Amino acid sequence: MGIKIEFNPDLALRDVSEYKNGNRKIEECIPENIKRGEVYNFLKKDQRNYWLFGEIPLVETKGSEKLSRPKAGIVILEATHFVENGEIYTRGKYRVVEVFKDVEIKFECFDRTGKRE
Repeated sequence: MGIKIEFNPDLALRDVSEYKNGNRKIEECIPENIKRGEVYNFLKKDQRNYWLFGEIPLVETKGSEKLSRPKAGIVILEATHFVENGEIYTRGKYRVVEVFKDVEIKFECFDRTGKRE
């Protein structure tokens, strides 16, 4: 028996309509008016590890690993694992570096475009 851990290269949250419809907690969703420089809370089911030493994409998920292009570049400030009602979760905080208004490619692997030679 092993420890089930998922390594995520991005933070995938739901559309805020999922919260408004009563399907998700607000921390599981991308903020409606996400702003550069602001810090937001997140919540994910399961035990997840995120890269903490730089910017990663914030993407929207519809479930089943169906992901959008990046909605923003973020930095994870903290991530904590905890158990509630026999289920494991990861919660934390992230700061928004930049909000993306178009669908242009913003990342090459873990780097923002233009940083690699």
